[in-house]
Amino acid sequence: MRALLSCLDGQRRHVLEMVGGLDADALRRPVLPSGWSCLGLVQHLALDVERFWFGAVFAGDRAVIAALDEIDDAWQVAPGVTGTEVLDRYRAETELANAVVVAAADAGAPLAWWPRELFGEPHLHTLRDVLLHVIAETACHAGHLDAARELIDGRQWLVLT
Repeated sequence: MRALLSCLDGQRRHVLEMVGGLDADALRRPVLPSGWSCLGLVQHLALDVERFWFGAVFAGDRAVIAALDEIDDAWQVAPGVTGTEVLDRYRAETELANAVVVAAADAGAPLAWWPRELFGEPHLHTLRDVLLHVIAETACHAGHLDAARELIDGRQWLVLT
């Protein structure tokens, strides 16, 4: 389980490094036709990925589950919410997720809650499944941020020559 968490932490660092140094306007600027911004993507990762999969699905935290409907679209950051607030929320949600994983201590631990109304019958069953799912989703979105950042200011994550 330590290897999975280490891999996930690497992807989380990738996400934060790709938005690091962007000013407030660049963080909010949509650069792809779908209209999402770098800040919206990070907020999505905080709320729809970290909080949802670890707090709600794996841990079954009733307060987290009850709060799932508070935000209609995590991809859209409210005008009054700063970039610092979104990035701090992402960091906080990853710390909470890590605490849940470490406390479980067993990658084979079963999920506490499953949102059948969203996904039908469960296709993930253990903490290991959730870790792998979140690693894949975070890595995918880190790649999206790579493309967005290159379009914004030309910065690239890793260039092999």
